[in-house]
Amino acid sequence: MDHVKIHDKIFTSYISPEDIRRRVSLIARQINNDLEGRDILFLGILNGSFMFIADLYREITIASAISFLKLSSYLGTQTTGSIKELIGLNENIAGKTVVVVEDIIDTGRTLNDIIKDLKAKGASSIVVVTLLYKPQAYDGDHGIDYIGFEIPNDFVVGYGLDYDGFGRNLPGIYRIVE
Repeated sequence: MDHVKIHDKIFTSYISPEDIRRRVSLIARQINNDLEGRDILFLGILNGSFMFIADLYREITIASAISFLKLSSYLGTQTTGSIKELIGLNENIAGKTVVVVEDIIDTGRTLNDIIKDLKAKGASSIVVVTLLYKPQAYDGDHGIDYIGFEIPNDFVVGYGLDYDGFGRNLPGIYRIVE
């Protein structure tokens, strides 16, 4: 599929499922090497990261636990500028290395709020992993430790990312055609 229509928008193929698989596998190998021996909790940020964290976690061979946090900051194709917590973190993270797994990082506002909260809850260190990163949009305070792909500041769907709830099931990444 070169193009897909979701609601009133057309999207074109951007990153193939094969390229995603290769990159996810490489990131998992790096994490396995870099974080071995730590007390680790992977924290998937829902809804968008569910496909990425599932594929990534299948390739994690080091001892670790996994949990999820559900936040909302988008309405349609635009960020609202405010983050709403829908499902919170219930685990005790004091002294743990928390690996925050995001589908996409653009402005960094959501990430800043997550990191502030994790530090307040006693995480010993915080590692950030994202499938997609928009460096031109990023205004966050924390470095990104593992990046799948750097992309321009375009709206994208697929592989967990959506447009008003649709498009998450696409196996690759598609960008909007203006």
